[in-house]
Amino acid sequence: MITRYEYQDVSWVDVELPTTEDIESLETEFNLGPLLSQELLGPTLKPHVDLYPEFAYAVLHFPSIRYTHGKATTQEVDFIVGKKFLVTVHYDTIPAIYDFARSFEVATILKRPNDKIHSGYILFELIQRLYQGVGNELDAIEDSIEDIEHAIFSGHEREMVAAISAVSRELLIHKRTLGNHQDTLDSLEHAGVALFAESFRNYLRGISAFHFRTYTRALGFMDTMAELRNTNDSLLSTRQTEITKNLTIMAFITFPLTLLAAIFGMNTVDTPILGAPGDFWIIVGAMATLMIAFFTYFKIQKWL
Repeated sequence: MITRYEYQDVSWVDVELPTTEDIESLETEFNLGPLLSQELLGPTLKPHVDLYPEFAYAVLHFPSIRYTHGKATTQEVDFIVGKKFLVTVHYDTIPAIYDFARSFEVATILKRPNDKIHSGYILFELIQRLYQGVGNELDAIEDSIEDIEHAIFSGHEREMVAAISAVSRELLIHKRTLGNHQDTLDSLEHAGVALFAESFRNYLRGISAFHFRTYTRALGFMDTMAELRNTNDSLLSTRQTEITKNLTIMAFITFPLTLLAAIFGMNTVDTPILGAPGDFWIIVGAMATLMIAFFTYFKIQKWL
């Protein structure tokens, strides 16, 4: 589906789930060439930037786990940037682009309604909005981290093992995806300067700044999750050690009692006490005295 937006003499063409007819239409209008047209028909595995005589072509992937559709963990956006046009191609519904389009229609996103603009400004604002979308994902992850931290220190260490693994996986996807952006953005900066002159370099470096803040935040959350995982593992280990210690003490206390009961349960003629008046209570009393003695000793040694 192709959607076209116009501002001053600049066009933004957004294509979602492109069909062959959509790509043929773009190829005819913007003279894309057969190789690029073929590449736009489906997702691209790796981000990159190609510079053509009349435009630059860039591919970026953005982590999107909570707000994506299906099983995908990233969303690809292809950018074709000319001096008077910007074409974006994506293969899934991306909320950040949808929100940007609504703002673009009323010309508020550009923040310069009285100034002449070129497509580079639209690219700058759009990529900023895409990184804000990643920031929204990280906001949700931050809420999950706070919930995990509270649960860990509320005695729910065992239940948090799966939750920690799930959030750590999300952060790993963010790290892997955003970590590939810097080289692409550096190449985009060179291509952008070639298209829009040196005066536009600061805007392109601003895009790198958006990436740096988002990427650094994801790395910070990964460090936090590593600490929480270590804390959770320590608490689980401590609890298991306490359980093992208590079971060992119980076994040590009950073993002599079991041995004593087994001795007096032997079918022999000369077993002492057996047959005497009150023999059952004598044996039970001896066992109780022995158990209390062991328990008292363990308390003195602070093993309990």
